Amino acid sequence: MSTGLVCLGNLVVDDVVLADGATRMGEPGGAMLYAALGAVLWELPVAVVAPLGDDYPARALHALEHRGVDLSGLRPLGRPGLRTWLLYEPAARRVVHRLGAANHVEASPAPGDVAGRFAGARAFHLSPTPLECQRRLLEGLAGREGALLSLDPHEPVREESLGAWRGSLARADVFFASEEELQLPGLREDPAGTLARLAGGRLRHVLLKRGAAGGALYDTRTGELLEWAPRATAVVDPTGAGDAFAGGFLSGLLAGEGPGGALERGVVSASFALEAWGA
Repeated sequence: MSTGLVCLGNLVVDDVVLADGATRMGEPGGAMLYAALGAVLWELPVAVVAPLGDDYPARALHALEHRGVDLSGLRPLGRPGLRTWLLYEPAARRVVHRLGAANHVEASPAPGDVAGRFAGARAFHLSPTPLECQRRLLEGLAGREGALLSLDPHEPVREESLGAWRGSLARADVFFASEEELQLPGLREDPAGTLARLAGGRLRHVLLKRGAAGGALYDTRTGELLEWAPRATAVVDPTGAGDAFAGGFLSGLLAGEGPGGALERGVVSASFALEAWGA
């Protein structure tokens, strides 16, 4: 079976501290993990590409393999990988890298990890890694004729960094960003006008993720702003919900759904992440 979606990013060991003081130590994580699970939920063939630290929980890899995820793109790092504290505060989430762990660049995929591979893949999703890492990957993938490219930022898009972002955004078809990651003036007052500033090149859909408030999709071709509402019976752990949403949304596009149907898939995938601990 040919690959539908290739997810590129980090495999991270997370030590989670929630706002109420609850903790979960040594959780297998990484935005790429949640994006892959959000897509494979819809029976889309998925592959993952990342450096693999020797401390990453084997149970997570076995669970991915059991769900049919292609692990052939994992490159052994030969040392402990990326490990972070995820600190949930009332106003926002903070990520603090653990001392002694691999740095973010070392733990991120490089163009050589996909060169000559996954030739039939229909889409590539770049989970958050440093902008320079994402830029090199997009340059290498831009020549994949007919393949959908999507991007989720690690570094915030601000007024002073927008110029640096434009080249990468122009090489992607879909851009996912939270309000924390999209720090442009006027976003709350005029979301359509602000999101329109990102348009250029092949970029078609810009998705603004607002967590518990849902979000909005901006179509750069039509100028339409389509809002969505969240849906979760209970919120147990917010980690990875936005990434699972991205995987579900992309599965919808690849299945021929319009934006509305793809958003519905994204909301369902996010709800699975929200309603239980961990991936």
